[in-house]
Amino acid sequence: MNLPAIALFGEAEKGSFNEGIICDKVPELMDYFGNPPADSLGLHYAVQALLYQYQLIFFRVMQEGFSKNDYVHGINILAQSPMIHSIHAICTPGVGDPSIINILIPLCLEHHQILITNERDLYDYLTAENF
Repeated sequence: MNLPAIALFGEAEKGSFNEGIICDKVPELMDYFGNPPADSLGLHYAVQALLYQYQLIFFRVMQEGFSKNDYVHGINILAQSPMIHSIHAICTPGVGDPSIINILIPLCLEHHQILITNERDLYDYLTAENF
């Protein structure tokens, strides 16, 4: 089955930091990534994506919103992947940092993707000094 995909960057208890892991079912999240760390939203959004029948490409980051190198590395992998054309949205919970979001915006525009965020992160982005 060729499902539309969502790329998601989030914290997890376990798993690799240097690759995007494809998941099609909720139990795979537990197998690959374990439990969600306190105050993280990545795995919660991942469950929602799968329940809405999207294929998920999960990039594990050390700390949501702060591990810039993890985000940049994952974005580069994503941009060079042939799967980039099947991705409908990129989700970055916890990211309000303009240095990360400003890398994602051109990618999303080029491939007609939605950047999924939340109110708190959008506020952080819009009120950042280097916006």
